[in-house]
Amino acid sequence: MRLKIPKRRVKRSLPIVCAAWFLFLFIAFHNTTRADEKILIAAAANLNPAMNDICKGFEKANPTIDVELSYGSSGNFFAQIKQGAPFDIFFAANTTYPARLEEEGLGVKGKCKIYAFGSIVLWVPKSSALNPRKGLHIVLDPKVKKIAIANQKHAPYGMAAEEALRHYGLWDQVQNKLVFGENISQTAQYVQSGAADVGILALSQAVSPKLESAGDYWVIPAEAYNKLGQAYVVLQRGKDKPGVREFLEFVKGKKGEKVFTKYGYLLP
Repeated sequence: MRLKIPKRRVKRSLPIVCAAWFLFLFIAFHNTTRADEKILIAAAANLNPAMNDICKGFEKANPTIDVELSYGSSGNFFAQIKQGAPFDIFFAANTTYPARLEEEGLGVKGKCKIYAFGSIVLWVPKSSALNPRKGLHIVLDPKVKKIAIANQKHAPYGMAAEEALRHYGLWDQVQNKLVFGENISQTAQYVQSGAADVGILALSQAVSPKLESAGDYWVIPAEAYNKLGQAYVVLQRGKDKPGVREFLEFVKGKKGEKVFTKYGYLLP
């Protein structure tokens, strides 16, 4: 005997099946697009400790957004972006490069903002008998054979180092002692490795876990160099990316500000 299924039961199950299928498609599509979301950031080398912490916090709060960081000198990134390097946001160590990218149409108009002000320090490894708290004039000590600074031609922190040395009348006297790092991170490596006896580094590096226990430092007075305002700019590639907007909101929020303050930056 053949069983007959009442039509009303079929009619009642159809909306349920459709709804379940729609929900499956929505979840699958939503997860695929969000999981593939990636933002590419070019960041000045002085930001390494702070930006690493910020990205960890951001990715924890936004697990579907992947942040890919590249560190280097601001001048080199500026040149690379002009040549088509595929970045979404550029966090520079000055305000000049981001402003120029905005003016030239490579940055999104109105999306160039100062996010922090940096400082420089005289840093000496703990193995040294030199006392950095005696001030910048210790670079004239006979025990100082090499002084590491970032290349001032394309690294704003290197330019600040030159300005400080000139401010104290030391620049001409130390020319034969200078060794130049490609960026401020490489400059720190020179002093850590013993390739230089002292270095003029970013305060953010000096207070980072890696260097805090490895040496001692003296904060160079702010009047000795031009103010190190640091700006970011959203590049055309990141213009319409939701992840870019969310990342910048995180950076400017309380958690981002807390990290910048932790590493010695002043907030705008």
